[in-house]
Amino acid sequence: MQQYLQVIQIILSVALIAAVLLQARGAALGSAFGGSDSIHNTRRGVDRLLFNVTIGLAVLFILVSVILVRI
Repeated sequence: MQQYLQVIQIILSVALIAAVLLQARGAALGSAFGGSDSIHNTRRGVDRLLFNVTIGLAVLFILVSVILVRI
């Protein structure tokens, strides 16, 4: 059981790192990849999805970490 949780934790950590790196600080995802320089104050589309996925991955990573400590 513990080995499965450790593998899940490694996968979650890599996914979390990738999600954080995809988010360009202070810029929309489109402008990070050469899009226009339009300014948006709210997250829209893929930016919002990536933001929510990052939060979900972080919560799952913390839960798995706490479970591993308890075992």
